[in-house]
Amino acid sequence: MTSGMHPTAVWVFVAFIVVSLLITWWAAVRTRSTGEFYTAGSRIGGVQNGLALAGDFMSAATFLGLTGLAFIGGVDALLFAIGGTVGWAVILFIFADRLRNLGRYTFADVVAFRLHPERLRVLAAVGTLIVAIPYLIAQMVGAGGLFQTLFDLPYGLAVVIVGTLMTVYVALGGMLATTWVQVIKAVLLLSGGSALAVLALIPFNFNIGEMLTRAAEIHPLGDGILAPGGLYTEPVSVISLALAFIGGTAGLPHVLMRFFTVPNARDARKSIGYAVTFIGYFMGLTVIIGFAAIVLLAGETQYVDASGRVAGGANMTAVHLARQVGGEVFFGFIAAVAFATILAVVSGILLSASASVAHDLYARVIRRGAVADRQEVRVSRIATVAIGALAIALSLLFRNLNIGVISALVLAIAASVNFPVLILALFWPGLTTRGALMGGSAGLVIVIVLTVLSPTIWVDVLGHDKAIYPYAYPTLYSMIAAFAVTIAVSMADRSQRAQRDRAAYPAQLVQSEIGQPV
Repeated sequence: MTSGMHPTAVWVFVAFIVVSLLITWWAAVRTRSTGEFYTAGSRIGGVQNGLALAGDFMSAATFLGLTGLAFIGGVDALLFAIGGTVGWAVILFIFADRLRNLGRYTFADVVAFRLHPERLRVLAAVGTLIVAIPYLIAQMVGAGGLFQTLFDLPYGLAVVIVGTLMTVYVALGGMLATTWVQVIKAVLLLSGGSALAVLALIPFNFNIGEMLTRAAEIHPLGDGILAPGGLYTEPVSVISLALAFIGGTAGLPHVLMRFFTVPNARDARKSIGYAVTFIGYFMGLTVIIGFAAIVLLAGETQYVDASGRVAGGANMTAVHLARQVGGEVFFGFIAAVAFATILAVVSGILLSASASVAHDLYARVIRRGAVADRQEVRVSRIATVAIGALAIALSLLFRNLNIGVISALVLAIAASVNFPVLILALFWPGLTTRGALMGGSAGLVIVIVLTVLSPTIWVDVLGHDKAIYPYAYPTLYSMIAAFAVTIAVSMADRSQRAQRDRAAYPAQLVQSEIGQPV
């Protein structure tokens, strides 16, 4: 072991890998059908699924990216924290019952339950992949930085290791293995985050007010970190960010899949109730950790240089603080838990992406349902390997972006493409296939174009001097456009297909709500 490695981190990380691979083997011998592969046979309990749901959201982007944003911009990080919690509450009160009672596997199953199935599945599958792949990139960028810090290994090798492990989890164990890995990770992350926040508050005698005051005294923004505007100074980005969290969270494909892992709607509601509680608590912890780091890392040149730049990037703020307040052993534990977080989250995302290829495109569109369970699972495993390889390659390109920002952009895409079609499919009888296709496509095109033209891509990645679209996030325009186009086209649609779509709504929805096949 070289001097660059940290023994505690290595042992905690290795222990997690061993346990997770044993879980994968245990799940693999119990996964035989598509239902078991995609939804664990709908046998996951409410508390367990709540932890898994919370684990899906408490990602590396949350733990590492959000603390880094709090360190840089102050209370603007609360936009992410509050937005994430509110987004989960929206799912709890609006979607839980109807999504679970549809009894399907994927996001495409939900939006196609009363519309033209093949056409909607293509759109939904494309939307799923466009959401999943950048989200995978965000997590793996965080993994690369952590591996460099912990093991003194090259970034590229770190990404390959993460990609290989997540592929093994999904390809062999499916949803059952992914769920249990998420549960273990969520418990470790909640425990580690709580311990870090407690240790960080000790120097302030647990007086949060004193911590905020001292942070404002030494931060370059001064009192500005205690008021909105540290990161975003114009309302368009703020509103777009809020819409991205509320609508985007409800449109994340790997989150929607978890509604189908529980046996009934009651357990679906219960699981999201637990998830909201866990997520709200953890979001608060990350903001406390970020502000404490402003004070406790000040003057520590091994962590923060004279210009305020964090060693390894802002994503490493929480890891550096762990070493500062808890020493090498605690640093190793927190870093290893953060790495375990990445592995667990990417597994769920990868499963949703492979399901969109195998179940939605191959089994339902190409083969029109004429496919055996074993063959569909085999195609899903092949898709898992292919998408995992693509995510590894793209992670090398986007290594310098803040992973919290990447994840927010993913939420903007989900809010603009998936969310409008999903909510209208479930609650508006007037939705038609043509409207859903046009609206979803419009949201997809607008969000991608504006994202590329925004400062995040046009300036930070492509190197131009000035962004064509001046705002950080496009959700305000892309999401409204998707809703407007979907509704307008549906209302104007007088085709025979549109008449069948409208007539099918009440009967189909009632059938799905009482558990009948649709």
